[in-house]
Amino acid sequence: MCLSGTLEEKLAAIAAAGFDGFELFEPDLVTSWLSPADVRSRAADLGLSIELYQPFRDFEQVDDDQLRANVHRLRRKLDLMAELGVSTLLMCSNVDTAVDDSDARAVDQLGIAAREAADRGISIAYEALAWGRSVSTVDHAWALVRQVDHPALGVCVDSFHILSRGTDPAVLDDIPGEKILFCQLADAPRLQLDVLNWSRHHRVFPGEGDWDLADFVARVIAIGYRGPLSLEVFNDTFRQTSPERTAMDAYRSLVATEGAAFERLGSTSGELPPDRAQRMGFIELAPDSDGRLKAALDALGFERHGAHRRKAVDLYESGNARLIVNRAEAGPRARIRALGFEVEDVAAATDRALALGCEVLPRDHADGEAILNAVSAPNGAEIYFAPRAESGFDWAAEFTLTNDGPQVFHEVDHVVMEQSWQRIDEAKLFYESILGLSVQASSDVPGPDGLVRSLALKGPGGIRVALNVRPLEAAGRPGFADHIALGTDDVLRLAERLADSGVATLPVPDNYYADLDARFRLEPERLERFRRFGILYDRDDSGEFLQLFTAPIDDVVIEIVQRDRDYLGYGAANAPIRLAAQRLLASGGVASAA
Repeated sequence: MCLSGTLEEKLAAIAAAGFDGFELFEPDLVTSWLSPADVRSRAADLGLSIELYQPFRDFEQVDDDQLRANVHRLRRKLDLMAELGVSTLLMCSNVDTAVDDSDARAVDQLGIAAREAADRGISIAYEALAWGRSVSTVDHAWALVRQVDHPALGVCVDSFHILSRGTDPAVLDDIPGEKILFCQLADAPRLQLDVLNWSRHHRVFPGEGDWDLADFVARVIAIGYRGPLSLEVFNDTFRQTSPERTAMDAYRSLVATEGAAFERLGSTSGELPPDRAQRMGFIELAPDSDGRLKAALDALGFERHGAHRRKAVDLYESGNARLIVNRAEAGPRARIRALGFEVEDVAAATDRALALGCEVLPRDHADGEAILNAVSAPNGAEIYFAPRAESGFDWAAEFTLTNDGPQVFHEVDHVVMEQSWQRIDEAKLFYESILGLSVQASSDVPGPDGLVRSLALKGPGGIRVALNVRPLEAAGRPGFADHIALGTDDVLRLAERLADSGVATLPVPDNYYADLDARFRLEPERLERFRRFGILYDRDDSGEFLQLFTAPIDDVVIEIVQRDRDYLGYGAANAPIRLAAQRLLASGGVASAA
């Protein structure tokens, strides 16, 4: 149910992603032209086991007539499972046909189901749905299973049904590990919805939501569960997108969660290579063939620092800010081609990415050059693992220096990468699991085309990556671009330089500065200088933040930022101004703010 496509397409995607098995969701079988024997054979050919057949609904706490019908239905499904070669059936707590909420009737009827299953060598995993009519919590389900006391009946634990109700997962400690017959995992964003709609539309894979699934898995393992870790994720987006990519995203989430769980248990079983990104190493740009990107870098004082010994690649360096301009990739539109992150051990970082389902991209490499490996991010950008400069294998040494260059900037403050609406959860998981970044803040920014969802991720060494999701209806429209944010100590000085150079900056309406004056009571002279150069401003208890944006150079915006004292944010209050200005420029409404 996590994937789009036919049953055959789903199985192919699941196998290609690296899974060991799958849950067979009844609607997928009912709508398939494959016979049960064909499904069993197809799964075996793909190296997949069918771990569970589901769901069997509304069996217990019913009247006698309904019970007879339910037993007939159960027997047919048990016979079907024998054809499929499946030994575990998921039975959900009753949400519809129950007439008696007493535990006594539930125990009696669940006992009937257990005996029917045992006669065919099948076990039943009883699951408390969070919206069950009578049984809606895992401890209640376990109490019933314990009273039935039959070896063919156990419980299914589902992270969504437990955590969505706010139940402390410590409740699982009272269940013997051998009586947990199945473990289903789903993450979710924290939403104020009824649990049914929340469950049906907004589940995500572990690591893509707001719950600590590694702790949940560690707890289940600690009490002795040794069965499958499975994903049960209802999500409208996943059911409309490529099953191959979604399956790979799912695989990455499960491997990362399992690795984190074993790490918390102090076990090396399932452990992932621990390497993480240490700091931003470089940003690689594919320039426009018209030279506008190079002109903007020159205007900022970002003169070329050196050329690669054998490639058509130039290095621009200022302080710890390193930009690579790949002339071989020049085209009609400038774009961010790659992000390079320095790591302690390139081989370990690469092994981690491989374990999480990434493929190492081919790279032109010669003897004597630093080893940099790359994988592809969800938006298509290349992500490089580079050795730390202190390691003695500084990749920048491969450039023949032609100019020391001025030290205008001291670092890459952050990078903003635009994401499609289909891939934001995948991107979040990618940057967290592959690079070890974590979400610092999440916000929804109003813009001319609708709300822009933004996730700010942070890592050690000052790494900041923001992921922005353009509204669905804005797909393909101009006015959106990736950002390179460069940190400086004097935005005003650079603003004057840009104004003198003729490089266009984003226009800012006078209404913004009137509002700025009302909110912050800035000195008139300072406010006027902000207005003159199109500088945006924010302030909180931790410090001040100044921003200046170039007009988009195709798909790239250069942002200049100044953080005073300990300001940690990204000027979120100014984002609507930026979006409106970019849209205005894209429509040809204003040529320049200089």
